[in-house]
Amino acid sequence: MTRALRTIVAGSLAIFLLAGTLVAQDVKLRPMRPIYLDSLGTALDTPEGVAFDGKSRVVVADTGNRRFVQFEVSRESISPFAEFRLNQVPLPVRVRFDSSGGMLALDGKSHRIARIGADGSFKSYIELAPADGRRAALVKGFEIDDDDNLYVLETAGSRVVVIDGEGNLRRTIAFAPETRFLSDLTVNGSGTVFAIDSVGRRVFVARKGDNALAPLTESMDEDMAFPTAIVADGEGYLYISDNGGSGIVVLGENGSFHGRHSSRGRSQGFLWQPAGLETDGNYLFVADRGNNRIQVFAIVR
Repeated sequence: MTRALRTIVAGSLAIFLLAGTLVAQDVKLRPMRPIYLDSLGTALDTPEGVAFDGKSRVVVADTGNRRFVQFEVSRESISPFAEFRLNQVPLPVRVRFDSSGGMLALDGKSHRIARIGADGSFKSYIELAPADGRRAALVKGFEIDDDDNLYVLETAGSRVVVIDGEGNLRRTIAFAPETRFLSDLTVNGSGTVFAIDSVGRRVFVARKGDNALAPLTESMDEDMAFPTAIVADGEGYLYISDNGGSGIVVLGENGSFHGRHSSRGRSQGFLWQPAGLETDGNYLFVADRGNNRIQVFAIVR
């Protein structure tokens, strides 16, 4: 994300309880105090998505409770301040902020992306034309870049669709023939797209101007059981949540291996079926689905 998160979270270190450092090769993840509760003291329930607006807000797709929970980030604390539900997004599974302070959210029931105002009001759905011969588009994941370009993982059409902030189609990127099941994608600052194959346990890539994804790695059977989310950190690294193996795998953007972190457990710093990710390069937010919390890690290199 932005340097704002680095400054904010660095100033918030005093409010987090450190629980040692989980080390694997040259990248380390230092666990910090997880986020469990909303402003009324109600616990999160199987959250699958988390996002940061680059200024002062974190939002969680609190999937099991079928709602969104917002947190205010300051130099002193990360505090819950608002919760809201939308009938148009009954099962939120992924969320991201846009440059205006509004949000985009993926509904896991309808597989549609919704635009949400900064006040939590529903604005509209993203209209995505189906691929030739298909009845409807089926969205599995999405990402938004700093220019509000939207990258949509559309599995029914075996493609990534790129739409600009005005809703205009910019390009389509076809899946590679080797693809088995893509579950998520991310994009770095130069417009390179990375996608994670849950079944094939590998990463695919499309650089700016490419019209198709291509394998970045071989199958990583020894390192990942069932990966489901991927995020680029702006510092040349990719973070992958291994839902099946309850850990985080770190790769370079060239596909090089930089470690596997954490393991299955309930204590602080451990994970249980991790889902969505968010990072600014210095801190990693993990939707720790099975532990009903957001686990935060400081990234040390």
